[in-house]
Amino acid sequence: MSSDLSPIDKAKFVAAKKAVEFVEDGMRVGLGTGSTAAWMVRCLGELVREEGLKIRGVPTSTRTAALAQECGIEVVSLDAAKWLDLTIDGADEFDADLNLIKGGGGALLQEKIVATASDQMIVISDVSKEVETLGGFPLPVEVIPFGWQTTQALIEETLVSMDVLGRSASLRMNGDSPYVTDEGNHILDLHLKRIGDSRQMAMLLNQMPGVVENGLFIDICDRVVIGYGDGKVEVRDINAGTIEENIVDFVENENLFSDLTD
Repeated sequence: MSSDLSPIDKAKFVAAKKAVEFVEDGMRVGLGTGSTAAWMVRCLGELVREEGLKIRGVPTSTRTAALAQECGIEVVSLDAAKWLDLTIDGADEFDADLNLIKGGGGALLQEKIVATASDQMIVISDVSKEVETLGGFPLPVEVIPFGWQTTQALIEETLVSMDVLGRSASLRMNGDSPYVTDEGNHILDLHLKRIGDSRQMAMLLNQMPGVVENGLFIDICDRVVIGYGDGKVEVRDINAGTIEENIVDFVENENLFSDLTD
């Protein structure tokens, strides 16, 4: 398998492989959405099938739910699980304080609900997602369809007084139609380039009528597992203040991800 993977895919794979080591038998686990999280779901499925790991997974999107069921993971709703031991998910950006931008895959609302209902959150990522200051990746904001243009205008007006480098917002599209989330909402992507105060930004956005949730995950992530193309993984624990490095071996005949695409 390793000979067929790009360096970025190898980084995603080793990060996912390392992150599932934190999953223990009997846990209730939040399953993230996106290309990196999909590798993690496949790795968990392997543990379920081959090592008898017993977990209940709470997916953060319909596509993650379908993948988890395909991999043999028991899927339950968050209401059924009540509270989670751990959530593992990807990120579009993370900074030194492990604050995140998420929502590139369109599942930010469910992702944030699941992550905050967990004892701990682990983010899996390749090193390209690490930034000094959040904002290079467009910040997703989920809004209700009714009056979305008015909501966009309110957001852009508010951005005038914010410490950002860009102040435009665009409606996320799916072909010729607006992108629709699992909850039936739209997403506005804010092109900010740099966010001077992410905590203030998150608070102000969520105070606006029409805004359902924003993609800033502040003080939610506990660990980040960073994968590299050479098999190295780095685990940063924000609570313990520790950084550990390991090497994850590739399995040459591994075919877990042969049909997995971004």
